[in-house]
Amino acid sequence: MNVVVIVTDSLRADHLGCYGNPWIKTPNLDRFSREATLFEEAYSEGLPTMPTRTAWWTGRYTFPFRAWQPMEKDDVLLAEVLWDKGYTSAFFTDVYHMHKPSFNCGRGFDCVQFIRGQEYDPLVVDPNVPVDLSLRHRLRGDESDKVWKPRFEQYLRNLSLWPDWWESDENHFVAQTIKAAMRWLEALKKRDRVFLWVDCFDPHEPWDPPKPFDLYSPRYKGADLIDPVPGPVKGHITKAELNRTKALYAGEVTLVDKWVGVLLDWLRDHGWFDNSLVMHTSDHGEPFGEHGIVRKAMPWPYDEQVRIPWLMRHPSGLGRGKRVKAFVETCDLMPTVLEFLGVKGPVDKMHGQSLLPLAAGKEEKVRDYAYCGWHKASWNIRSRDWSYIHWLPGARHGKTENELYSRRKDPGEQKNVLDQHRDVADELELELRRFVAALK
Repeated sequence: MNVVVIVTDSLRADHLGCYGNPWIKTPNLDRFSREATLFEEAYSEGLPTMPTRTAWWTGRYTFPFRAWQPMEKDDVLLAEVLWDKGYTSAFFTDVYHMHKPSFNCGRGFDCVQFIRGQEYDPLVVDPNVPVDLSLRHRLRGDESDKVWKPRFEQYLRNLSLWPDWWESDENHFVAQTIKAAMRWLEALKKRDRVFLWVDCFDPHEPWDPPKPFDLYSPRYKGADLIDPVPGPVKGHITKAELNRTKALYAGEVTLVDKWVGVLLDWLRDHGWFDNSLVMHTSDHGEPFGEHGIVRKAMPWPYDEQVRIPWLMRHPSGLGRGKRVKAFVETCDLMPTVLEFLGVKGPVDKMHGQSLLPLAAGKEEKVRDYAYCGWHKASWNIRSRDWSYIHWLPGARHGKTENELYSRRKDPGEQKNVLDQHRDVADELELELRRFVAALK
């Protein structure tokens, strides 16, 4: 048996057709969802990028313990467990944060390939390469310019390697990553005991889909802000510009859907679906003004940031077409993979639970609540009815009081009803504190 995991970074669940989106074209993932188990209430327990990878690869909650940091020496990683059992493994990614040497994200994999050039990756370092920020960027005119101006320039320098960037999708980073993974699969001499992790940075910003995928604001005539400076929307980006940026993000979602579909079709056509657990998921969402900010500017665990898509296709048809409403979290991925392969992992170290019993209908839930957060900034607990956010003192989060939202009446988490339901908030905070205290 084999396992293939496909990650597309920063993909909001509500931007896929299979999760109810009516206007963004995602035919390939929608098709895949009909062959898979779809988890409706999947959450990233610890944000953003690197904590999520830690949760996936260790099966552990991170938000109470770890910031954005490398794997620790005594971590027992999923790829290491499988390597020890004789699995052939590979890791293909354009998430340039994982390329940084101190993070050592290739631990346990037989083959690792980093696709260079995403976001602010220092790939093209020649300062003489011309760039023009005025076409697709806007600075805030304050101290933040010292940080963001060189970052934006770096990305445009990287794109100088692909002169037709906005004309064709063939060289976009998601395409490069998928093609690299397929080349590795084609060269394999075996079809069993294989572990493949494909980690695509798109649809993470910058949001710059090529023209064939610029589908969702055809009459717009203003500035294309592909990479707004993280922070408040007000004073930085107009409503029309924000809607345009959201449309560019939607175009990237459709672009990603195409290339994930290329890989899924290849797996189907070459028989890998017959004996492989295939999953697609994301690490977190992306805010577009729902709470007054654009990009992940603040450690705010609102729904638009913590809810993720998660599709899991079992080769036997287990859970095919099933929509599971139970709370599942990123730390559940490793236990699920190990149970599917029949491999005993570090049971005493993992906090997560296998999701196979949910897909099989043998269990209705693996936990009563979803727990999320940002290290040393915010904790969040979600029940069927409520979402409670506890802001940790001294953190950079711009909040002065805790928050409680009715998930049934206010799914967008816009009206804080803590004062009206302090008994509910107190009960949830107690449960949250007990949960964190019990983690080892």
